[in-house]
Amino acid sequence: MEHGSGSLGSLILVVTISFLVPILLYQLRLRVVPVVVAEIAAGLLIGKSGFNLVGHDPWVELLSLLGFIYLMFLSGVEIDFHTFVKKDKSSKGSFQPLSVAIFVFLGIFMLAGILSFVLVTLGLVERAFLMTLIIGTISLGVVVPVLKERKLLSTSYGQILLLVAVLADLFTMILLAFYVSFLSRNMSKLLLLLLFFLLVIFIYVLVKRFSKGKVFKILGESSIQFGTRAIFTLILAIVFLSESLGVENILGAFLAGIIVSLLRPKKEFIHQLESFGYGFLIPIFFVMVGAKLELKYLFADVKVLLTIPLLLVVMFLSKMIPMLFLKKWFKWREVLSSGILLSSTLSLVIAAATLALDLHIIGESLHGALILVAILSCLLFPVLFNKLAPKPYVRKKMISIIGLNHISMPVAQDFIAEDVYRIQVFTASGSDISDTHLDHKDPAYIQHIPVLDETALKQHGAFDADIIVMATMDDTFNIQLANKIRKDEPDKRLLVRIEAPESQGEMAGTGVEVFSTLFAARTVLRALIDSPGALKLITEEEGTIFEVHIHHLPYRTTLLRQLPRLENLLILRIYRGQSYLIPHGNTEIRLGDRLLISGNTEQIEAFREIVS
Repeated sequence: MEHGSGSLGSLILVVTISFLVPILLYQLRLRVVPVVVAEIAAGLLIGKSGFNLVGHDPWVELLSLLGFIYLMFLSGVEIDFHTFVKKDKSSKGSFQPLSVAIFVFLGIFMLAGILSFVLVTLGLVERAFLMTLIIGTISLGVVVPVLKERKLLSTSYGQILLLVAVLADLFTMILLAFYVSFLSRNMSKLLLLLLFFLLVIFIYVLVKRFSKGKVFKILGESSIQFGTRAIFTLILAIVFLSESLGVENILGAFLAGIIVSLLRPKKEFIHQLESFGYGFLIPIFFVMVGAKLELKYLFADVKVLLTIPLLLVVMFLSKMIPMLFLKKWFKWREVLSSGILLSSTLSLVIAAATLALDLHIIGESLHGALILVAILSCLLFPVLFNKLAPKPYVRKKMISIIGLNHISMPVAQDFIAEDVYRIQVFTASGSDISDTHLDHKDPAYIQHIPVLDETALKQHGAFDADIIVMATMDDTFNIQLANKIRKDEPDKRLLVRIEAPESQGEMAGTGVEVFSTLFAARTVLRALIDSPGALKLITEEEGTIFEVHIHHLPYRTTLLRQLPRLENLLILRIYRGQSYLIPHGNTEIRLGDRLLISGNTEQIEAFREIVS
């Protein structure tokens, strides 16, 4: 089947290769090799440096470009803007990831400038500032998939690496645009770049206002996938705007991702976007990176071969030395692996080298050396990172319990003993806790604050938790605080203790979960009389019941019997939206489902780690 001058044959080959690569890595047990590296290597095999099976094909070229644009978009979405202000309390001392990232980035940029002057002194290059941009850049398109594959993006360590890569990529793109405009003596390009940023800010204001409107809310809940349509419209609109104003399209795609991240979409929606990108478009881009490279011409020049190792060392040193600053909070293994991963370069080095060649700033030999260094850095450094990096970290959910009494304290003690959640209990300094059966010294997870109000709780980080439980005996306080939190953070899960029946009715349908001791006692007594076996199943210590959210599935269409680690677990219910399903082996499991599971705590946590 042909369309114009293109053929589906090359596209089918590239898609097939992207499908086979993960299977081969699994069968050969090459887990230290990131998938993106294997895709580039596979592209080398079928491309111009190998069997030359993929020619210049409009289908593949277009989808490869869309894959790169979508990768930059997802890179912007991955930025967690909460880390700009949120401090890490689990490390030695507290820090702000954004502040650390800015400090490290400045160190990388200054060191890149120094190393560039060294290369100028050695007579290898002529333009120090251009080499500073090339040495200082980091491939966001490689860093993000590797961190995601290692499940490190949600950690402070991963967010620091992501932010450093973002700053390096973003500022390199902007400075390269300014530098090219300066060399071409075309100041109109600078004005167009400033106009582009102003228009992006204007688009963000419009999108934010529209996303909160009634129309978006109604259509977003329908079955037409309106949110996905809106996202692709946003991406293509900003990319078209960037190209029209002479700005790099990847910068437009990245800023579109930042806009989406600032809107704080639901995790289920982000998973939908990622499954399309990492499942189809992005692998095509990485395969084509390798397919386009012609190694035989690069190895023909001896000077290129001598320059390549030096450039690799220079790029590594420019990242590794500033990353030593992280030793204040992280171990040597993490610091070393971070410097190695951030040494990966790709698209911007190729773009900068191509622009420099077009402007006759560098020669053919240095141009070829820079491109080969970019490819080698993507093949070498991510593999070394996987070899040295810490094991994937599964962050425990944090629960803030506001109010210390005979109801909340036993629950907190149970969770602490099971070590499933991170627990913090907040109580006023003068409260009477004699009935909670505590020792003379309070546990570390109990925080005494001067007064139990919104300001004090916010200052002590009570609202940074994943789940907030208002468990004081004051219904009015619980309701008022819940309404304020729900207004500021509508996606936060809130559990509110309300004893008065009339107040319970008022809170129905507001998005909070209400509980009361009276209702709980009545339910337990009824179950004890009517269904003692069911109550025993829920309360026995060896057969704990947990709810597990499905955020990752091994196959696009996954049946219950295909889920891993279910041998000694019992699935009681499958909750989907506001309804539930009776589980059986052929029940289709979907992203966003909530499984009610009975079994051993360790086995349930092992299962949760796979599907979360």
